[in-house]
Amino acid sequence: MSAAPPPRVTVVGDVGLDVRCRLTAALAPGDDTPARITAHPGGAGGNTAAWLADLGVRVELIARVGDDEAGRTAATELGARGVGCRFVVDPQHPTCRVVVLLGPDGDRTMVSDRGANAALHPDDIRLTDPGAPGHLHLSGYVLLDEASRPAGRAALARAAAAGWSTSVDPQTAAGLSAVGADTFLEWVRGVDLLLPNDTELAALGGPAAALAVVRAVAVTHGRQGATWFAGTEQRRAVVERVDDTDSTGGGDAFNAGFLAAWLDGAEPGAALAAGVRAGTRVAGAAGARPVLDGPAG
Repeated sequence: MSAAPPPRVTVVGDVGLDVRCRLTAALAPGDDTPARITAHPGGAGGNTAAWLADLGVRVELIARVGDDEAGRTAATELGARGVGCRFVVDPQHPTCRVVVLLGPDGDRTMVSDRGANAALHPDDIRLTDPGAPGHLHLSGYVLLDEASRPAGRAALARAAAAGWSTSVDPQTAAGLSAVGADTFLEWVRGVDLLLPNDTELAALGGPAAALAVVRAVAVTHGRQGATWFAGTEQRRAVVERVDDTDSTGGGDAFNAGFLAAWLDGAEPGAALAAGVRAGTRVAGAAGARPVLDGPAG
């Protein structure tokens, strides 16, 4: 008898447009700074969903977009990748746009307008076939924004009621500090997997504080790989080699690589290595998603 296929993954998170500005000189506040500027599909939820589809995972994305060309392009591009786009078109707010300032070393600073993503509503969260095995992955941006927070909490509650496994990426240390570690950890109590980076985990009080409310933590260390914590168990995966072109979306890709392996039954060390490989692919190329062969639509 063949093994059961991995569960479908439902991602709840942002989708939008990234405007990338690769600075060719030091930023000159109040003056001109030369840069190479390109536009790419973006949003943490969209990025993770795209990587999951690239890795052969059945995936759908719940998000909200504007009634504009950016929203239509987002749906077309993700659909071409095999992502099931369950988008609500917002009649008032535009599709999310993010300006990404890239330094010479590949590190980035982002200036974000969540647009329609901030209007995500609990009524938008409808799980496909909740009676079947599934996994919910939630972007922390949904929880950290007061406007979309009820939708994020509804997503976690409905996944738990359906018996699905769950994961959350906190996404931003600044956002965690603004709401408070104890508050955020209470929102994610009972989640199976937390996926922070080093600064986000520090903002939450470290591994012990996180493990008091979630079952496991997979923390990324940028160019130094990633570590798994669950109870007293620890595993580590290192980066073999990376060419830093653009680190934007590295964490989103790590999430997808880890989840694709973990949900298919891989042990934590192997899942960490899969996540690191996916994150490394992002850092070595321009854009936050896998290269899409042919036109998006």
